[in-house]
Amino acid sequence: MATGSLVSGRGVGRGVQSALLACLLFAAAPLAAQDVGLAGIMGSRAMLIINGGEPEAVRVGESLDGVKVVSIQGDQVVVDIGGRKRPLRVGQHAVGAVPAEGSGKIVLTADGQGHFFTTGTINGTSVRFLVDTGASVIALGASDARRLGLDSSRGQRGYAQTANGQVEVRRVKLDTVSIGGVTLHQVDASILPNDHPVALLGMSFLNRMEMQRDGGTMTLRQRY
Repeated sequence: MATGSLVSGRGVGRGVQSALLACLLFAAAPLAAQDVGLAGIMGSRAMLIINGGEPEAVRVGESLDGVKVVSIQGDQVVVDIGGRKRPLRVGQHAVGAVPAEGSGKIVLTADGQGHFFTTGTINGTSVRFLVDTGASVIALGASDARRLGLDSSRGQRGYAQTANGQVEVRRVKLDTVSIGGVTLHQVDASILPNDHPVALLGMSFLNRMEMQRDGGTMTLRQRY
């Protein structure tokens, strides 16, 4: 019988573990294109909405989910989406291609609490991830698994330790997991019995990457 730890707290603080049940961070758009909206401007920071997520503050020169804030001039923000500069004013949206598959590199920017969120796809369907080095595998809530067409009844039964204690999970293999320019195949995951607002990007994905953190930026490079 398989056992394992999904949430140990090394990558996610206790407050975030509890907040996973309260926040709404699902992305609605497919990863084939980035939908970038401008919710507001706060000094040198642009409040970006990426693929329908919550507004997040991004400083000039920094990136979020592959979208870089190039400049802020008055009420206009210039963003770089996949190498193409697009001007935005509050309330406007722009759509651009994500980095080409095979670049082997992911650059993430921490939120105000130091946590790394990103948008990716599992088996071609959009998923919002929270990077968690304390999760042994990718962890999916029950509603996410249904949305992805995963049949939990066919998974191997196991148990995992979460913030709410030990729970029974179902172990499955994901055909593909794609984030930015990286696509991995046959990635281990666990389906949790309850719904969660984000999926945990655990070590079954991260172990196949080189991780480098520089302040509020994390760079992942594909190893194999």
